[in-house]
This record gives sequence, C-alpha cells and structure tokens, in this order.
Amino acid sequence: MRWFEWENVVSDPDRQRAGQGGGCPVGAPPASPRGCPASDRAMDFDMFDGPYQLDPAEALRWSRQQEPVFFAPKLGYWVVSRYEHVKAVFRDNITFSPAVALEKMTPTSDAANAVLARYGYAMNRTLVNEDEPAHMARRRALMQSFEPAELAHHEAMVRRLTRSYIDRLIDRGEADLVDDMLWEIPLTVALHFLGVPEEDMSRLREYSIAHTVNTWGRPRPEEQLAVAEAVGKFWQFAGDVLDRMRADPEGPGWMQYAIRQQRELPEVVTDSYLHSMMMAGIVAAHETTAHAAANAFRLMLEHRGAWDAICADPSLIPNAVEECLRHAGSVVAWRRIATVDARIGEVDIPAGARLLIVSSSANHDERHFDDPDRFDIHRHNTTDHLTFGYGSHQCMGKNLARMEMRIFFEEISRRIPHVELVPDQSFTYLPNTSFRGPDHLLVRWDPARNPERHDRSVLDRHADFPIGAPTANVGARDMRVTAVDHDADDIVTITLEDARGHPLPAWTPGAHIDLMVGDYVRKYSLCGRPSDRSGLQVSILRDRNGRGGSDHIHEAVHVGMTVRMRGPRNHFRLDEGFDRYLLIAAGIGITPILAMADRLKEIGKDYVLHYAVRSRAAAGHLARLMRDHAGRAVLHAKADGQRLDLERIVRDDADARIYACGPERLLAAIEALVADRPDRLHAERFAVAGKGERTDDRPFEVELRDSELAIEVKAGQSLLEAARAIGIDLPSDCEEGLCGTCEVEILSGEPDHRDAVLTAAERAAGRRMMACCSRARSGKLVIAL
Repeated sequence: MRWFEWENVVSDPDRQRAGQGGGCPVGAPPASPRGCPASDRAMDFDMFDGPYQLDPAEALRWSRQQEPVFFAPKLGYWVVSRYEHVKAVFRDNITFSPAVALEKMTPTSDAANAVLARYGYAMNRTLVNEDEPAHMARRRALMQSFEPAELAHHEAMVRRLTRSYIDRLIDRGEADLVDDMLWEIPLTVALHFLGVPEEDMSRLREYSIAHTVNTWGRPRPEEQLAVAEAVGKFWQFAGDVLDRMRADPEGPGWMQYAIRQQRELPEVVTDSYLHSMMMAGIVAAHETTAHAAANAFRLMLEHRGAWDAICADPSLIPNAVEECLRHAGSVVAWRRIATVDARIGEVDIPAGARLLIVSSSANHDERHFDDPDRFDIHRHNTTDHLTFGYGSHQCMGKNLARMEMRIFFEEISRRIPHVELVPDQSFTYLPNTSFRGPDHLLVRWDPARNPERHDRSVLDRHADFPIGAPTANVGARDMRVTAVDHDADDIVTITLEDARGHPLPAWTPGAHIDLMVGDYVRKYSLCGRPSDRSGLQVSILRDRNGRGGSDHIHEAVHVGMTVRMRGPRNHFRLDEGFDRYLLIAAGIGITPILAMADRLKEIGKDYVLHYAVRSRAAAGHLARLMRDHAGRAVLHAKADGQRLDLERIVRDDADARIYACGPERLLAAIEALVADRPDRLHAERFAVAGKGERTDDRPFEVELRDSELAIEVKAGQSLLEAARAIGIDLPSDCEEGLCGTCEVEILSGEPDHRDAVLTAAERAAGRRMMACCSRARSGKLVIAL
C-alpha cells in the first residue's frame, strides 16, 4: 500500500476514535448534557474554527485551566494543552509515537489520490515521523551539519543575503516584509544549506503551501485536485534534484553529505529516505523560519518599547527572538499516537489514541511562565519554550532558524530603526492546525530618516551572536534608581523602576535579580512586596572583605542613576501548600525571608520568623518587620544577649516547614538538626562552600536520555559546555553553582555535587545536579535532557 493510500485509511474519523466505536471515548458518567463526560467546550472544539486560527494559545486558555487533556470529537484527537504534559509527551517517544505527525488532517479524495499516484508520490518516513530505533540511527548519522560549529559557516551568507534584500527596499519607504524579504530569504538559505540549486522562488512557494495544506489543512473537495497536483510536482522536483546530486555528491550541502553517508551506512540512509527528506527538508528549513520571522516582526513592532530596546542595544536580540518564539512561534502543534494504554496528568489515554500536543498553548502556561501573556524580551526563562519541540525529536534546524531571525532583527533595526506597521491592516493566515504566520506584513518608514543617509559607517557595523540558545545572562533592562535608603549599619536599600516607564515584571517571594553597576554584576534577593508593581527593592550589605562589588554599589549608586538589571528569576520558591512555616534569617538573609513572610501573612498561613543579627543597629528592615509582622517576628540580637537557639527553635516547631537564608554555618547547623527529616528544609546560600580550583576533574560519560545521545565531558570541561557543543539547549545564568538555572534530572549514576543550591537531602537523593559545575563520581551519568 502506498503512503498516501495508507494515510487515507488511518485518517478516517472512526479509526481516530481509537477503537471506541465512534462513540464517546472518555468513559462512563457523570455525563454532560450531550451524553458524554467530556465538557461542552471539548465537544465543540475545532482547530479549524475561528478562535484557534486567530490565536491558538488564547483559544485553549479554558483547557489549560479546566481540562488540560480532553477528547475533541470533531477532530478525532485528544488535545494536550499544559506545559508539563506537552513536554512529557515529547519526552516519551516510545509510548507516544510520532508516526502520525505527517498524517493528513483531512482524508483526500480518490481523485486527488489518483493525481498523486500519477506522479509516483511515495512519501516515506522522515526524521519528523519515524519511530525508534530507525529514527535515532538516522539522526545520529545526519546531525553533524546542525552542530553549532558547522552552522557558523553559514552566518556570512545569511547576513550578505539579508543586506542585499534590504538594499532593494531601503529607499522605497514601504514594503510587505513577507513578500519582499521574509519568505524568500529563508527559502534561499534552506536551499543553500541543503545544497539545492536555486530554482524559481514562486514555484517552490506554491509547492510549500500545497504541502502544508495537504498535510495539516482542511482543503475542500474542489481544492484537493489542485493541491495534489502541486504536491506531486514538488515530489517530482525533489527527485530530479536528488538525481543530479547523486551524480556529483561532493558538494557542501546537507543532502550531499547525506548521500556520502549512504555509502558508509546504506541500511540507515536509504534511497527512499533521501527522496522523502529532500522534499521534507525544503519545507522544514524554509516555511517554519519564514513564518516565525514574520510573527516576530509583527510582535516587536506592535510592542514598540521592545523594538526601541533592541535598536538601542542589539545584545537583547537573542532573547527577543526567543520571546517571539515563545509568545507566537510558527509551530503551533504536533501530533502523536499512543502505542499502549497511557496516562497524561489525571487522564487515561487508550492505546491507538491520536494526540494533538499544542506547544503554543504550553508556551502560555502560567504554571511555567510568570505572567505568560505578557510579551517581555527580558524574560529570564523564555528559552524554555517548546516551539522547537523537546527531546529526541527536537528540531535539528533550530539554531539555523535562530541565526536567521537574529540577523533579520539586527540588520533592519540598525538600518531602518523607525520602521512601523502600516495601521489598520488585517492579518490573514493559511488555515491549518500546526503552522502559523501572516500571509502579509505591511510596514512603512521615512527614507529621509534612514541612518545610513547621514552616517555611512552604519553599513559597516554588525553584532556578533554566538550560535545556539541565549544564556540567561543576556536580556538586561535599564532601571532608574528612585530611592536609596540607609536603614541599618552597612546596609543600603535601593528601589528601582523601569527607565523607560514600562510595567515591571511580576515576581514571587524568594526571587532575585542581577544588578549591574559599572563593571560589577551581583545577585540580590528582592525584599519588597510582590503585589507592589511600582518598584523593585533590594537591600545590599557592604562586605568590606569581599570582591569590591558591594563597596562600589554603596559608593556609586544615587537617586536618578540608571543601572542595568536581569531577572527577576526564582530558585528559592515558597511552596504555599503547607500548614505551618518556620522562617529563619541571619544578617542580610532577611531579604528573601521578609518577602516570604509578607506572602504568608497575605494568604493567612501560620508562620513565625526568627531573625539573627549582631546588633539591632545591623538589622535591615527592622522597623517594617516589627510593624508588619508583630507577634510573629522574633529578633535575636547577639549584642543584647539574645542569641539564636537553633536547636530549641527547630525541635519545638517540629511540624513546620523551614525556609532559611544566611551564612553557610547557619544553614549547615539547620541541616544537621533536620538530618532525620531533610525534606523540611529549603535554604538559600550566599556562596558556594569551598569553591575553588579542583585538580580531580576526570572525564566522564553522560547519556542524554531524552535526546537519545551520548557525550563525553572532558577534564576541565563542564557538562553544560559539552551539551551546548552538540546543540542541546540548556539554560544557565551564574555558571558558578549559585543560582540553580542549569539544574538537570539524574536518572542513574552518582553525581559529584559542587553547587550551593541543593539541600543535604537533595544531594543524598542524587536525583538532581547543576550542569555548570558538578561532575560524576561514577564513570557515567544518565540524565533527562
């Protein structure tokens, strides 16, 4: 049976109901008014309906809140909308096979199938929809061209191409960015990367659109013949190009590389596989990038403050690109099929069930992203988005797409910073379930204001961006100092507002920011009230024996001054699900603890706060603490003989959950006291204990289970560095073991912990480690990455 005939069979709506006989697939009563336990909204949901086509994430808000996994009878698919569930499905490609990823959403007619047959259309499996073990064998054989070091060779070509297109329109004052630039450049880059000779752009655009409609759209019967004709011609074109490449396979393109690999691995890289990958590769390397770039420009120009920010500071561009991919990426959803009875969240999924995993909805899940509907190019964890997928089927071309989008932003923001969207234009999208980008994007500008007319050096400048995901230490925002208060010995409290008047980001108790003053970058916990969005507040102890950062801040910072800030981010989160809390702070450790006390009071929880200081004069925020937490806050001033009796406090409050911040000796003492129940303690340290040069850094092996790859971490190299070298996205921030950003889950093996984040209980469990600094005691680690 040919591929298109098989696809027609498995796309039948009755089969999509996973053997449920066409009835309700979700079990027994209690039933809705429609006679099925699925809700009315689930019964009525249709991805081809207006709300989903206009804004997929918004259309599934109700699902994220109420029914994160539901069956949609109109589609014959189970829909998965929350971040943790979407990621879990991506992670387990055995239980949730990608075999249906390219299955037609709409079965084609016999007449359309006959057209495809006339062209010999026989699309086989590709990297997108192939099961194991074939998938990873081919992926490993073909992935070298996608590693960051290899992709760097394409950067000059992408920049040169982008500049030539801008040259064509720079003096026009108006453009359709899609037609004039964003469709053709990614197509040319895709062809260059693949090694395909550049053909007629309009013809390939027609083919690409037809492929999308054929697979993910809902073409009417009268449209299917034209779609099939274009898809057939696309298939024929791909075969002709492949034949020419086989005659001369020594070129630099990825397809020529694949042909050469076929000589070494003929059973892995087969003839039929190459033909299918030729056609799929053109679409994958082109269309998603073109749509993503168009979405990104629309977002940035609609949020003028963000556009002005990257014009002033191009270093913000990598993080801006990631936020665009999170907020409105071009890949909306993927599909999977359950190979066995399974469970997603609280929902049982029968074997054979088809899943629509909606990454655009996951990217707006407030359980993972703070204030997710806010477009914020400074967002610290925006690279967690699932637009590129996750695990072994994550997009291989993600870093090429990132490179193109960054260069598009950098070149246009430098040469036409005053560009704006044409007002009142309507945006239309090709109707389909999975890929999204505007058909047209009209912009305008005044050529007389082009910077190069007055300063030709503009043409010689450009920013350099490392290949790969941005690290968390980019994305700084300008902040204005609105208050500087000295309320204790050697402690200064600084209040900050956005320098451009933009709303401040939301934060939660335990969060910190990176404050950048002069050449110094230091981390400080926020100590104001999260509900107060008018300003962010940090308190800084002057450490006269430190590295000079706190000294400089104390001396240099003044009201009206502009400083830079990254974050907020939170690796010391307050779990609000307990009945009783014991808060312990020493010295400047009061800052995160005070915010926690404010929150616990606000939600009516039972808590007590113990605050240890040298003297009352050295106690930061003492007046507010005693005013706002009277009866619950206890001061232990050593100078007054009020020493902190840790043993008594911890013993007498045995059922309380402990949150503590302070010097290492305090936290070590608490850890010893709760050694029998280490899960009670949540702590934040000031520094890595015993941090210094290590001479026992032996190489070790790491299996990346989710990505189905193995790497060797060399002596003197971190796991973080080794993973990035092969294109694995792993967020980081301090890279000193202080912040917890680069935490990974350990599935097996014994880690050598060298961080200041994990508790004694977490270290003993050996289930987590920090990739920036920790290593392996055993010869091999298996991690979930």
